[in-house]
Amino acid sequence: MTDPIRGFWVATPTPLSADGSVDHVRLTHHVLQLFAKSADGVVLFGTTGEGTSFGAAERLATVESLLKAGIAEQRIGLGSGFAAVTDSIALTRSALALGLRHVLMLPPYFYRDATAEGIEDAFAAILDGVADDRLRATLYHIPQTSGVGVPPSVAARLRVRYGAVVAGLKDSSADFKQFEAFRAVAPELAITVGNEVDIARAVAQGGAGTICGLGNIVPHLIRAMLDVGAESQMRAVQSVFADEPFTPALKAVLAARSGHAGWLRVRPPLRAASNGVALTARLDSLLRPVAA
Repeated sequence: MTDPIRGFWVATPTPLSADGSVDHVRLTHHVLQLFAKSADGVVLFGTTGEGTSFGAAERLATVESLLKAGIAEQRIGLGSGFAAVTDSIALTRSALALGLRHVLMLPPYFYRDATAEGIEDAFAAILDGVADDRLRATLYHIPQTSGVGVPPSVAARLRVRYGAVVAGLKDSSADFKQFEAFRAVAPELAITVGNEVDIARAVAQGGAGTICGLGNIVPHLIRAMLDVGAESQMRAVQSVFADEPFTPALKAVLAARSGHAGWLRVRPPLRAASNGVALTARLDSLLRPVAA
């Protein structure tokens, strides 16, 4: 219960019903399938899960639905990103009340000119506001999407200030030098990578594993990356999505594979992808030799 996120965790997309609400039944089925395919845990409402498009009540109701289905709280992480510190505090407290420990924390993501000191202040305000030693926070570095990153010096200082409560960091920059910088200044943090092709060498250099989106559709390949490395196959899979907005394309593949339209739907400002069948055909042609 006190361990940071390690191993193979999947950043899940969020299936939607026809009225735009979260399809809890479809998501629960998907999570159970991922666990059957060797995933260690799931993170809800991160970037892949369109997290910033969902309010606190929706996120918590989704967690409750998974818990009621028998999914263990220690295998669930929750994206807590909000522009307002007070909203992040409230959601994190509520998540802890449900038994969760793992929360994925974005830095403040509206003021692009925030200083390192200001970013640290924002994280500290959340952690001080929650004030609960049960929390195992994973800082979330994805500056190409959020517009604001987590400076390595800030990650290091927060670990010193809060100890095990600041348990890890997810580096989704897709810049391996950034991963190395985090490892250099904060070796106590469990650092996971979001860029699937970097998994093997990150683990070889002390990384904790991965929280990634492609785990939704190629879990066997993610496990291979952790165990033996499969960089060439992973690069080929990534190439299928290289020219597509990732979350709509991923959901289109899940819709094409499952026949469930709920996977195709996204919330504004994203637009649903219409080429799921073609993407799936390309993906399947690449995976045949791997699965054989």
